[in-house]
Amino acid sequence: MSAEVLKLIPKARWIRIIPPTIIIYIIAYMDRMNVSFAIAGGMSKDLGLTMTVSGLAAGIFFFGYLVLQVPGGHLAEHGSAKKFILWSIIGWGFTSMLTGLAQNEWQILAARFALGVAEGGVFPAILVILSNWFPKNEIGRANALFVASMPISSVITNPISGWIVANHGWRYLFFIEGGISLLLIFIWLPMISDRPEEAKWISKEEKEYLIATLSAEKAENAANHKNVGEKWSYKQLLADKTLWIMILAYVCFTTGQYGYSLWLPTMLKNLTQTNMTNVGLLASIPFIVAIGGTYIFGSLSDRFGNPRFFTALSLWCFAGFLWLSMQFPSQIMVSFLLLVATGVFLKAFLGPFWSMSSMVFAEGMAGASRGVINALGNLGGFLGPFFVGWITSTTGDMKYGVYSLVIMLAVGGFVTMMLPAITARRRTE
Repeated sequence: MSAEVLKLIPKARWIRIIPPTIIIYIIAYMDRMNVSFAIAGGMSKDLGLTMTVSGLAAGIFFFGYLVLQVPGGHLAEHGSAKKFILWSIIGWGFTSMLTGLAQNEWQILAARFALGVAEGGVFPAILVILSNWFPKNEIGRANALFVASMPISSVITNPISGWIVANHGWRYLFFIEGGISLLLIFIWLPMISDRPEEAKWISKEEKEYLIATLSAEKAENAANHKNVGEKWSYKQLLADKTLWIMILAYVCFTTGQYGYSLWLPTMLKNLTQTNMTNVGLLASIPFIVAIGGTYIFGSLSDRFGNPRFFTALSLWCFAGFLWLSMQFPSQIMVSFLLLVATGVFLKAFLGPFWSMSSMVFAEGMAGASRGVINALGNLGGFLGPFFVGWITSTTGDMKYGVYSLVIMLAVGGFVTMMLPAITARRRTE
């Protein structure tokens, strides 16, 4: 289809599908990450948590996160992602509110684990919805806009979280923000449709274009995996070398990304010696620039048809700027500006990375592959916060904990370049 004809196709999908997925994940990410403000704002002291246990409390979420990743991806692809996410919203909203009642380290660990279970299937389910609505020439941008919800969440909610902790204490942080999550039901239900065929709001022209284009792409993908046929199974998926390369790359990314994000309020508190309200405002700035970085890398990946390179480049840039941010401890403004510059690459990995799964896995297993990658890859969300907390406790200097994140990010770039050549195929049209 020519570019001139494509311009005439209505684009209601960008308005009806992208915004609710962004809003859902803004709030989900808020409930996942607000523990960083609770730690910096007195929770560790009130519950008698060491730096190591605080890091464990932040990271144990990701062990719970494992539980529903594959079932979530499978149910979304073969059933209804809309219904699955509805029940997830209810589960994580109530769990977040209960976290504010924790009285000791075991209760906070249990609550964080349960929150991970409740949120676990949301990410792969949303990726399936996007793949049902956006063809290959749009999916990189669609993914990038969706994952921009993570830095947007931090921009919006970090100042709010800091203010709540400063004025009402860390327990009300969980009560208030958990309650906000439950209100998402009134956005999700009326806005989302699982597939173009089910949407009543879409125009005839747009529906016909999407059904024809997506069907053709599925047929092409099936032809590329014709040797798999009906015998393709989870056993074969788990034996696929490409799957494990993507998992390892994702572990490296999430180690760096969550290590940086969860300890950023503490780093800023130590660096600036200011109050929690100001820390919340300062902590939002790296995530503002992350929005731009996320979209730029997603767009470049679409434009050049080389998601493998831009995925690796984002990791190497992330590692380099994070290392630089630790080199000027006595110069507060320089260190802060470098932490902000690091934010450009904080989420840039995600757009090009997730566009590669449909290139390398057969139709029917793409949802499951995303679930497996996201489940095991997010173990880095445990490793990053734990490494920083444990190494800081051992050495007495936080920069050595941060260096562990730098190493993991740099390694992730080299691992990404091991992916098949099809993920670096340049567009020739």
